[in-house]
Amino acid sequence: MSTVRGVFRRRRSTPQVSVVVPAYDVAEYLPACLDSLLGQTLRELEVVVVDDGATDDSGAIADGYADRDPRVRVVHIDNRGLGAARNEGIRHARGEYLGFCDADDLMTPRALELLVALARETDAPLVTGNVVRLEGDRRPGLPWMNRLHAERGPLTIDDLPELLGDVFAWNKLFRRDFWDEAGLSWPERIRYEDQPTTTHAYLRAGRIGVTPDVVYHWRVRHDGSSITQQRATVADLTDRWTTKRMALTSVEEYGVAGVTEVFRDRVLPGDMGQYFVNIPDCSEEWWDLLVTGVREFWGPERSLTGSTLPPAQRLIGWLVEEDRRADASLVSSYARSLGAPLPRVALGDGSVRVDVPGLDPATVAPEAMRLRDHET
Repeated sequence: MSTVRGVFRRRRSTPQVSVVVPAYDVAEYLPACLDSLLGQTLRELEVVVVDDGATDDSGAIADGYADRDPRVRVVHIDNRGLGAARNEGIRHARGEYLGFCDADDLMTPRALELLVALARETDAPLVTGNVVRLEGDRRPGLPWMNRLHAERGPLTIDDLPELLGDVFAWNKLFRRDFWDEAGLSWPERIRYEDQPTTTHAYLRAGRIGVTPDVVYHWRVRHDGSSITQQRATVADLTDRWTTKRMALTSVEEYGVAGVTEVFRDRVLPGDMGQYFVNIPDCSEEWWDLLVTGVREFWGPERSLTGSTLPPAQRLIGWLVEEDRRADASLVSSYARSLGAPLPRVALGDGSVRVDVPGLDPATVAPEAMRLRDHET
């Protein structure tokens, strides 16, 4: 069941943009998030806050905003998770364009104005902007996001398949008629629900508008409550493999070989380093699940040695494929202790490989240790 609190706008029957904000135990952050939305230069918007059964004051805070500003509507539901909360918010959204904002993050003041203008200019049903991290008073950029959003304009996913790596829900606008016609929704009761849905959206959109303008501040939380800080659990890794599988299925069904190749080698491996750091302290069950997943997605016929991961992670990936836990743990611990690239050894044939004390290179496939020309 759900209950709705708020006042329908009277000046305009259809807002330009609806932004859905799921809120679960985010009372500390929610006011700043809502202030960033209500302070947008684009005024014709509605903000649909979904109180996902919060146990703190999140729901009451949202109700207070709805009492003061007719652009805010609040939907109170029993706790069902992020994907379900977003889907519930969509059912109440009335805007021409649909956007999302996590309740602990911020949108830049001109974000919606810029994204709507981009959508109009490019006639694209899906547009995406750049992101920076929110770390106290710092706003560091993300080099890989800068690369994907380097130029403003329209493109197709065939033009830039690596854009599939911009999996975030919240730096985008979706034209609502496109969202509905494409049958888009967020997977429910699973972590990392962004990737399957954004992947499907890119593949269905045809034209995609991209801008280098920063539209979103992504907060770094160090309290352990962020989903992305729970990667050492079996449940987390299970969900990661599931959502990767869903996204890969969509890409393979799209049927463009070049897109599939980039997705496998550049996009799918992108977050594996965040899992490899857990190897030294992981449970046997987690390790077995890691091996199974790595073999499924990159297997002996492809291998993470052919991916765009940095050298230490390619080596660890190969050791995972070979089920060599002790050696993978050795490399992971050594790389973390260095805080710098692995040492290098020049070989007689002019090539260069990495070096890890205690790991016998004679027992490792040469491609797992060899540096590429641009890495030497």
